[in-house]
Formats: sequence, structure tokens, C-alpha cells
Amino acid sequence: MTPVLLAPTKTSAASDREPAKVKEVPARRPEPTYKVTVGLDGDVFPVFANYASMQPPQKREWGTVAVTVTNSTDVPVRNRIAVRIAGWSDQEIQIAEMAAGQVRTYKFAPTFLPRLYQNHEISAATAVVDISDMAGHPIYQTTMPVRLRSVDDMYWGLNFKYAPFIASWVTPHELQIEHILSLAKEFTPSRRLPGYEPWKDPVQQEKATEIQAKAIYAAVKQHGVSYVKSSMTFGGSPDVSQRVRMPRESLSENSANCIDGAVTFASLFENLGMDPIVMLVPGHAFVGVRVAQGSQRYLFIDSAQVARMNFESAVRSAEAGLARYESAEITRIPIDQARSAGIYPMPF
Repeated sequence: MTPVLLAPTKTSAASDREPAKVKEVPARRPEPTYKVTVGLDGDVFPVFANYASMQPPQKREWGTVAVTVTNSTDVPVRNRIAVRIAGWSDQEIQIAEMAAGQVRTYKFAPTFLPRLYQNHEISAATAVVDISDMAGHPIYQTTMPVRLRSVDDMYWGLNFKYAPFIASWVTPHELQIEHILSLAKEFTPSRRLPGYEPWKDPVQQEKATEIQAKAIYAAVKQHGVSYVKSSMTFGGSPDVSQRVRMPRESLSENSANCIDGAVTFASLFENLGMDPIVMLVPGHAFVGVRVAQGSQRYLFIDSAQVARMNFESAVRSAEAGLARYESAEITRIPIDQARSAGIYPMPF
């Protein structure tokens, strides 16, 4: 068999060259990252929102919305962060200045519109976060669902950590408080409710305090306030939160449980320039008023008994109720100290 001769294969000129180089794509530089959290596990309590909105941003312990910025780059970053609760609040703007590698959390507490403080049920809302550079170019935008709690909802926290915020329910300037005081003065011998009178000695002041407290108790009793529990609230953490009526609600509906009554009486005393205190024990609350300026003693009242007992019996009930507990079991909330800490009445 005759062998078949194959023609030699032509070598392409391209094969003589260097292999083609793959074009290198510059590595993408790291960018800042942003994490947004809202309220307490998504719940915004009006009492905390109001308090935080009155604090300078750099002094806030918490905010309605918190934005954590992580600058993963090797250069400083300067951002403009704008936060609002759509339809419920104004917009708050802060400038975030971050050194390379720095992590910072910015706390926002935009001022809420009056509708928040007229809301008596849990409501859905949306937090809107817009971040841009200083030239106004958008960098990051997100939205987060929010549950707006009722204005009546008090979050006590574990071991009553946030108990001082009950002072926001002490509202001495409401019209209903003024009305009760106008009734109360008719129950005093002099038809006067002067509060503390500095020119009197402590013994005289203490006597005057008892007369005024008794008159206020009589006026609330005559007004027709009686005990109605109604402390159930919607939302998370029902074991550490409850509904607390504002004094205007208690007085307009003539319904109050122990804590409702305590903040109502505290409002009446504070209106007169006196020093009220709210005392919490397991399952109950009492109200007290300092007996004289500078005194460490208080006159305590079981305000939940206003429809059932006279003043003297309500005082004895409070004294006996407090005596059942060790000091460590009693949570004391002097309203003057809460005011000094920046806890003021909620808007109404």
C-alpha cells in the first residue's frame, strides 16, 4: 500500500506572538456601609420620642431612628443624613463626619406632628432615610416599617428602668386640672390653695399641706372619679408596658386605675408648686406630696380608693400598703427630679 503524504500544516503567524494579555479591571474600593434601626424593636413610644426630640443629638441616649455608619474606606467620609417618619414627623438632618475605618451611630429624633399625641391605637408608619454627599448626590436610601404606639402606652422596661418617664403623664397645666383645683379651694377653710408658703415654719407648712391634700381629694371624689382598670395595651412586650390614662382622660371619663390616679393627683399638686412623688410597688401605685419645702417626708395617698374611702382612710391605706414592702421593692419617682432630668409633660 502506497503511503499518503500529508502536506505540512501552516503555522499561523499569530502563534509566534506573546499570548494576549487579559485587561485588568481596577479593584473596587470599599464603600461606607449603613445600618438603620428603629425604636425599641420597631416600636416607637410617644413618651420616648418626645423626650429624645428635646435633647441635642450629641447628648441623646437613644433615638427614634439610629443610623450606624461604618467607613470601610481609607479616606475620610462626610455625609448628609436625613430622617423622617413619613406623614408623622418633620425631617431631621445631621452631618456624619467619619475618619477612615471609623464606625459611628447617629441618633435621630425628628419632631413629631400633633397627630402622634392624639393617636390612641398602634399605627403603622414608615421611617425614610436619605443619605447624600455634601454636593447633594444620593448615596443611600432606605425605608423601614415602624409601629407607632398609642400616646397612652408606657414602657416600664425591665426592673422599671424607665419608670421616671411616668412624669410625662403629670400634666399640671391642663384645663381639667385647673377645674378640679377651682373646686378644691371650696373645701378649705380659707378658700385658698397657696401651695407651700416659704414664710411659714415646717410645722405650719405640713399642716397646710394636709389641708390642701384633703381638699383636692374631696374635689376629685365629688367630681365622680372611680376605679376602672383598663391597662391593656397592644404591641410587643406586654409584660413591661401598659396603658396609662392622661389626667384629662381620667377626669373627663371619671375612670382611673391606681397609676392613672397617681399621675392625676401628682398633676394637681405640681400645679400648686408642690413636690409630688409616685411610688410603685408590685401591682399597685401610690401618690405622695412633700409635706414642706426641703422636707424628706411625704404625705402618701392611695388614690385608687377615692370613690370608696374618705381622705384619712386613703392615707392609712397608702401607709399600710407601703409598709408591706422592703425599700428595695419600692420604685420612687420624685417628679421634681424627673423634671431636672428633662422629662416634661407630653404635648396635649
